[in-house]
Amino acid sequence: MADTVVGANPDPHVSGEDPNRRDFIHIAAGAAAVGAVAALAWPLVDQMNPSGDTLALASIEFDLTKVAAGQQVVVKWRGKPLFVRNRTPQQIAAAIKDDSAPMPDPEPDEARHKPGKPEWLVLVGTCTHLGCVPTFGGGDYGGWFCPCHGSHYDTSGRIRKGPAPKNLVVPEYAFVSDTKVKIG
Repeated sequence: MADTVVGANPDPHVSGEDPNRRDFIHIAAGAAAVGAVAALAWPLVDQMNPSGDTLALASIEFDLTKVAAGQQVVVKWRGKPLFVRNRTPQQIAAAIKDDSAPMPDPEPDEARHKPGKPEWLVLVGTCTHLGCVPTFGGGDYGGWFCPCHGSHYDTSGRIRKGPAPKNLVVPEYAFVSDTKVKIG
């Protein structure tokens, strides 16, 4: 007589140990894990793509006839404010006179505008300290004043006093005509 083990069933279909079913469960669990990893990784990959509004504003053209002498216009460019200022002869003379004044980030006025167009100043309108938006015509030097932390900029956008380490940034721009400028 053969020894039999009580409770042992030689038929794998009856005991629930079907190898085809077990393989399916492993494949399904692996596919679910891959799907979960892809679902978690997609937002990380997608956030590295530039946003649609940034691409649309990579470069803009601006009509300079909208800016009166001594005034500025704020334009949105790449999600930031952009200052387009039409300086008066007095403001230009004051900026040139201050070229040799002590500054945290020394730069001559002529390096901050296009040759032959000293009246037009184009600047990114965010303070170089913490990114606040300075107010026009304020401060001790007649340029811009950042009320958040007290940075003073002159009529050329150079930092003269306060915590900001650098001058207001001059973006890439070119004059398309006497009345139009292309920024970016």
